Amino acid sequence: MSSLVFALPDGIALRPLTVSDAEPLLRAYAANREHLAPWEPRRPPDFYTVLGQELRARDRARLQREGRLCSWALADGERIVGTITLSHIEMGPFRSAHLGYWIDSGYTGRGLATAAASIVCRAADEDLGLHRIEAGTLLHNTASQRVLERCGFSRIGVAAQYLHIDGAWQDHVLFQRVLNDRPGD
Repeated sequence: MSSLVFALPDGIALRPLTVSDAEPLLRAYAANREHLAPWEPRRPPDFYTVLGQELRARDRARLQREGRLCSWALADGERIVGTITLSHIEMGPFRSAHLGYWIDSGYTGRGLATAAASIVCRAADEDLGLHRIEAGTLLHNTASQRVLERCGFSRIGVAAQYLHIDGAWQDHVLFQRVLNDRPGD
């Protein structure tokens, strides 16, 4: 799964995120800093440096080798226009992961997040053998909630003060998608 490339709408590719993506990812985050600020944790200054992104890329690569993370870039040629990640991958009887994604401000509304999430859910089931995927959105992030609902996720509740986003502990709507009913290990 990690080496496969998928075609998304508008000629965008969904491909594995690699250590060599540190600089293009930095450019993408820098270009979308204001767009992403309301939806993400506040970032330390080194996040917006090549070294900071290289360190995060090495961490990501280690977690991928350990089977705890899978990350993909949405790419328009050489330009990264978003990412999607399965994190906190747990096997055994849980067989679950957490889904997170973001899309460049100039590429929203094109169905890219929905297409990418659908592919990642299929890969999580067929390639990773996961049973379930969870995702959370801020209460007012209706666009992301629509993405999850279109991808077969169901609302499972509201988690109070779930994540520290944009400088404050914020409530999130939690979603899950049960992928299959195969027995766990």
